[in-house]
Amino acid sequence: MTPFDRFLETANAFLWQNTVLFVILATGIVFTIWTRFCQFRALTHGVQVIRGKYDRASDPGAITHFQALSAALSATVGLGNIGGVAMAISLGGPGAVFWMWVVGFFGMALKTTEVTLAMLYRNTDNPDNPHGGTMWVISKALAEHSPGLGQLGKLIGGLFCLTLLVMVVTGGNMFQAWNVGNITHSYFGVPTVVTGMALAVVVGLVIIGGIRRIGAVASRLVPFMVLVYLCAAVYVLTVHATEIPAMFALIFRSAFSPAQASGAFIGGTMGYAFMYGMKRAIFSNEAGQGTSPIAHSAAKTNEPVREATVAGLEPFIDTIVVCTLTALVIIVTGTWNRPPEAALDADVHPVLVSPGVWTLPEQAAPARLTGEWSGTESVFAVVRGDPNPQSGNDLHKLRGSVELADSGPVLRWSTLASRLEPDLKDGGVYVVYVGATLTAVAFDSVLPGLGRWIVTLAAWLFAISTMISYSYYAEQGVVFLGGERWLKPFKVLYCGLAVVSTLGFLNTDAQLDNLSGLGTGLMLFVNIPVMWFLGRRAMDAYRDYMVRLDRGDFRPPA
Repeated sequence: MTPFDRFLETANAFLWQNTVLFVILATGIVFTIWTRFCQFRALTHGVQVIRGKYDRASDPGAITHFQALSAALSATVGLGNIGGVAMAISLGGPGAVFWMWVVGFFGMALKTTEVTLAMLYRNTDNPDNPHGGTMWVISKALAEHSPGLGQLGKLIGGLFCLTLLVMVVTGGNMFQAWNVGNITHSYFGVPTVVTGMALAVVVGLVIIGGIRRIGAVASRLVPFMVLVYLCAAVYVLTVHATEIPAMFALIFRSAFSPAQASGAFIGGTMGYAFMYGMKRAIFSNEAGQGTSPIAHSAAKTNEPVREATVAGLEPFIDTIVVCTLTALVIIVTGTWNRPPEAALDADVHPVLVSPGVWTLPEQAAPARLTGEWSGTESVFAVVRGDPNPQSGNDLHKLRGSVELADSGPVLRWSTLASRLEPDLKDGGVYVVYVGATLTAVAFDSVLPGLGRWIVTLAAWLFAISTMISYSYYAEQGVVFLGGERWLKPFKVLYCGLAVVSTLGFLNTDAQLDNLSGLGTGLMLFVNIPVMWFLGRRAMDAYRDYMVRLDRGDFRPPA
């Protein structure tokens, strides 16, 4: 493990400890009760709002309610729905899906609350180009409370912007580009760096136009890409319709008890299912994170809670609908616990490299059961060793790679730390399918070529939409920190990082999970306390709006 990997692992262990997850969940429950289940309002009144029933051209803002929702969804409905869900299941087991549902439901209340605050405190000095987000919320709220606290508010707002930039760079940019590069290389042999450069060019052409162009592109791209992906997922589930009841039983059973090892899945405890399910759902729908309020703050409205009700739809669409379909496809096809693709010779055993460190001897790659080795595959073998707290047993993945030599493909293995002498569980060689590639393999298992084309297309569209929206989030942070003069240099840097992420320093699902989790965790540490501090202000505004709505005070414009 490299020093960088150790840093990411240590940081994530702190940021995503169970206490943090319980606080996030408790916050969602509190605001659900406080709003008297705002989820219902989002699914009823929110739908009316995005249909344009209350749109007024004279209201302050830059984009319509529908465009604001599309811009926010283009960030949330991204590769977290394809690659993130795959990682949650491969690392935490089917039980992770249940905890994703929990976060999706209570996340609707988190999203409603944080967008209410963003709309209450947004900067409308220029009504046609408003600015909003947690940085404006805390800086203006503290200044209103006491002029002497204005500088403290700016300091906290600046801290949020720094965490925002980390999140944008890791989860909103590099995570997306790496996944697209990986799946495009796996299916079409395109070098990952070429994919990174293509993404950089496409994203750059869009983000130079600002929020109006982003909103216009997102409002067309998001419905199309979601429809295409959902149609493919429904087809796969229809083919496996008879297995769906047993699949749901497995999800609920694994959510509250350890998931047994099977094939490529080495097992998972309830605690890790909870952690990975919540972690990936939060990364996917961004509830409580403070990002999407930045997009919603650009909406044309003079009623803050109206846009907040629209925002409540995001976790429902993102997690309850799109993420669920991805998860069901992966589980029902058996891709998550797939069998090995090759078998080692019976006389192959782990060898001692140094005290407490083991590996497998280099050897000619055994024949692959389907197809040929390309020489670029990452693989792993399942071995027994020291107790593994993640899997709840003594199983571990010993990773390796297939490389081409003059004599043909060979297996070269990394090392495994174990005080006990490890032994092979089944002698199988499993190919590593990371993130979106695992989802594509699931689609291909039902109809060869479906994953190759549909999931690759969806990955490109999802990544582009996410990257353009996240660039806007980061731009607002840059403006708050240093003014608009830094926007052009940042846009160049942002596009360049898409290329950097495809240069080959990320190789496994654990590395990808830790990288994207770093930014998400940092933002939550700043945004959740702000929501608690100003929660009453948001709830007073929410209840006042709903009283007026129920009283019939709002009339659609003629």
